[in-house]
Amino acid sequence: MESKRRRLSKLDAPKNITSNEKIMDDNDFIVSKTDKKGYITYFNEVFMEMAGYTHEELMGANHNLIRHPHMPRIAFKLAWDLIQNGKEFFGFVKNLRKDGGFYWVFAYITPDYDSSGNIIGYTSFRRKPPRSAIEQIEPIYRLLVDEERKGGMDASLKLLQNFLKEHKISYNTLVMSLQMGAKL
Repeated sequence: MESKRRRLSKLDAPKNITSNEKIMDDNDFIVSKTDKKGYITYFNEVFMEMAGYTHEELMGANHNLIRHPHMPRIAFKLAWDLIQNGKEFFGFVKNLRKDGGFYWVFAYITPDYDSSGNIIGYTSFRRKPPRSAIEQIEPIYRLLVDEERKGGMDASLKLLQNFLKEHKISYNTLVMSLQMGAKL
């Protein structure tokens, strides 16, 4: 009888984080699908190449395996809140590679439905973000992560809401504007 292999998760992510960035090619797209709990059910070759894991390691792994510690948890909470309620999510994400390095993506996540209209999983499409967007979002993410360390996700959410209010912009408008090359 064949033993069932253990699924990888964020607990299996590398602990030795480096500043080595892998940059996506301009025409590359990363595609992955997960079930409702975030376990990977499909991915393309570009995802494997960027993440640095083998097919066997990624298939069935929890997508949080590539969650970089520099990413604010509030970003993932916003994403999950939207997609679990049948809405789309757009955002900039710094992902963790198996070698401890990282890569940035502009992510679009949408729910997948069965024939009865029930959410059965999620599909994520990612492409290379403009460098100008990364340069503007990274300091915001650092502030949010610092705030989370001090006061948890509620404090981070409050900081994000205050930032958006101060700039008189919605989250989606912020993200789409940065993706189109706008400056804050």
